[in-house]
Amino acid sequence: MEAMKGERWQTDLNSFEVRAKQLGAQVISGDADGDDDRQFKQVKDMIKAGIKVLVLVPRDTTKASRMVDAAKSANVKVISYDRLALNSDVDLYVSFDREEIGRMQAEYLVKHAPTGNYVLIAGSPNDEGAKILHDAQMNVLQPHIDRGDIKVIADGYTKDWLPSEAYLFMLKAIDSAQGNIAAVVASNDGLAGGAIQALREHNLAGKVLVSGQDADLVAVICIAQGTQSMTVYKPVTNEAVRAAEEAVRLAKGEKSQADGTVSNGKITVPTIILKPVVVTKDNIKTTVVKDGFQTLKSINQALPEDQQIR
Repeated sequence: MEAMKGERWQTDLNSFEVRAKQLGAQVISGDADGDDDRQFKQVKDMIKAGIKVLVLVPRDTTKASRMVDAAKSANVKVISYDRLALNSDVDLYVSFDREEIGRMQAEYLVKHAPTGNYVLIAGSPNDEGAKILHDAQMNVLQPHIDRGDIKVIADGYTKDWLPSEAYLFMLKAIDSAQGNIAAVVASNDGLAGGAIQALREHNLAGKVLVSGQDADLVAVICIAQGTQSMTVYKPVTNEAVRAAEEAVRLAKGEKSQADGTVSNGKITVPTIILKPVVVTKDNIKTTVVKDGFQTLKSINQALPEDQQIR
């Protein structure tokens, strides 16, 4: 793992471990805490310990090739998980359709705020997935920008997807637009949370539309309150379970059950791409709650009586 901070990755790891153990596999995991060199060292230690399959969440998708190379030279299979390691011999890529996620975010905002000033807060500049999301968002926005309906007043990537950086970026944007902002295209819930904090301080929370991704508990609470407009829920339990099943398959020398391919700049990688889901105030119960990803109790505990989800 690149860094286990954030509810999202903890859920992935737990689901992966449970399924792998059911299938009789042993799991060792490492948390690199956002440090590329530490991650490389952890991978080398795991290879020494005799792993059969490496499931890798790279922090920097361009630097990940050295980890893949080390694994492959020791005959260890590699699954690139949620982020695609570039220019390397990856055996399988398991993720969600990032272009679809970017489209979903921008389309929702454009539908509900067809005119006005927009702020784009993208993820880490070292994450190829962040760029894919941003480009997909821009593809949706571009026709509206060309017509003059939407104006992008601030657009930037965020170091390591840090909410604190998104907060500072949003404060500057609010200042430069004198608070005249229609929507914030935040690429995930952490960034959305940082933006919402800045909006709160200017009494703009709930007046400005904000997108997100991951369906983190705090974000779902904000959606119920009306300070965040939507999030894109990725049933990560399915993603982790599929990755565990494929890891066991590869360890046994069987072929992966990929349903597509994607180029990583060096080879065409077999892929399993799962479908994301838009979550709004209206469908919290039938999406994240129904799947057991979040509970009504934990959402409602944070809400006043009149805002609770029934």
